[in-house]
Amino acid sequence: METAKASTDPEQWLDAHGDALFAYAVMRVRNQALAEDLVQDTLLAGLTGLADFGGKSSERTWLTGILKNKIVDHVRKSSREESYEADLEDGNEWTEKFDATGHWVSAPAHWGDPALVAQNAQLKEAMMTCVQRLPEKLRMAFVLREIDGHETEALLQILNISTANNLWVMLSRGRERVRSCLDVQWNGAT
Repeated sequence: METAKASTDPEQWLDAHGDALFAYAVMRVRNQALAEDLVQDTLLAGLTGLADFGGKSSERTWLTGILKNKIVDHVRKSSREESYEADLEDGNEWTEKFDATGHWVSAPAHWGDPALVAQNAQLKEAMMTCVQRLPEKLRMAFVLREIDGHETEALLQILNISTANNLWVMLSRGRERVRSCLDVQWNGAT
């Protein structure tokens, strides 16, 4: 059985896939110049590895996989250079939300049917805004876990975090900040 060839000429990749790859990258690295560099590196790696493209997926899926690996490599490198330090504000943020028994002081708002809510374009836009507002290390942990689906062990290595407990604290803080932001940015209308 003959394997499928790439559906378009590599010279057309930028036109055919550039916007999607750029949007994928900028959501994860929050820096347009860096996102452009990562897309460029992805296209170059795709061109170099074109002979290995077996056609088992679409060209865009294949290029997105390459980009995903480029982003993970970038995050690994930058995570060695910076660390997340919880500040006093983080502790206050949590103690104000729960009473002495560990229950919510004010329960999160109910947004309705999750299946309908997930299709809401305004929610998607508000979510993007809220995720982009997270501090860099929290944002990367949130995106890599909640959007890209990386498992705990992979995240510990990628983000250079010493323990799973530290990762889960970061993820909890990131989720709570996104939830609080969504309460303000999105009114919950379906």
